[in-house]
Amino acid sequence: MSAKLATCGYLSADELAACLPASERMAKGPVAVIECVQDIPCNPCEQACPVHAITVGVPITSLPVLDAAKCIGCGVCIARCPGLAIFVIDGSRPGGEGTVQLPYEAWPLPQPGDAVVALDRRGQRVGDGTVEKVLNATAQDHTAVVTVRVPKELLNTVRAISVEGRAQS
Repeated sequence: MSAKLATCGYLSADELAACLPASERMAKGPVAVIECVQDIPCNPCEQACPVHAITVGVPITSLPVLDAAKCIGCGVCIARCPGLAIFVIDGSRPGGEGTVQLPYEAWPLPQPGDAVVALDRRGQRVGDGTVEKVLNATAQDHTAVVTVRVPKELLNTVRAISVEGRAQS
């Protein structure tokens, strides 16, 4: 397990550097970001990916590897990750905003159009966002996927939201 994750609850800058997609890939369209650094037996993300862009392989304790060129940014993997460690970011929109799709397990769910506080991995406020979409299908097993519009410079920073003072866990 990551030393930073074990002691502080979030990844170090070095660990994040290995997870984040290149800016050129982000500009092409939605792409998954897998922030998993735990060597545990887990592979639902690999099994959920419809285009086989995620590989865990053998042994099952290997860390998932994303082939960003294959990823279509569908977000199916987000709700399947029991560690809530997968996000989809989209920097391809014209203008200064992009989107972050994130897992959300708080209640009540935010609604499209809601103004939210954008939080970083430590739960610190980094800006404001607007909810665009909320998916909460039965197949997602009570993990909703919320799409939030934020300034593009925050796409690699925003990993949670707070609605009316409620922090997402």
